[in-house]
Amino acid sequence: MSTEKPAHVCSVLVVDNDPEVVELLRAALTPDGYRVDSAPNGRQALDHLRSHAETCIIVFELQLPVMDGERFRAAQLRDRSLAWIPAIAMSATIDGSRKARELGARRFQPKPLDLDELRAALRQIGCCLARPRMRTAG
Repeated sequence: MSTEKPAHVCSVLVVDNDPEVVELLRAALTPDGYRVDSAPNGRQALDHLRSHAETCIIVFELQLPVMDGERFRAAQLRDRSLAWIPAIAMSATIDGSRKARELGARRFQPKPLDLDELRAALRQIGCCLARPRMRTAG
């Protein structure tokens, strides 16, 4: 009997309140071997991250309801169990690129999205499961 682990599937969390964007990214990334989860705002994204340790990378919109991308990213970076997960910011705002840099995002993708650029950014950042995070209580 083989004791090999099953092949890892890189999990991407898309944080966007536009269901069309979420489905577009799911349709574009799933054939590339990614599992795509989603959350419509920063608060639900944090809840998802805290309950799904397999998330490897985050793609988030800067303008979100309930908890916007800026507050989401700041909360993510403050949480030591989540801070290591790399993020790509996306937005149609004029100052989106500057905000993405200020938030420590690895990349900025302007909207409308160029799916080839996004795929290239994901490949370049790579899967971060090699650095599994520790679960923390509470």
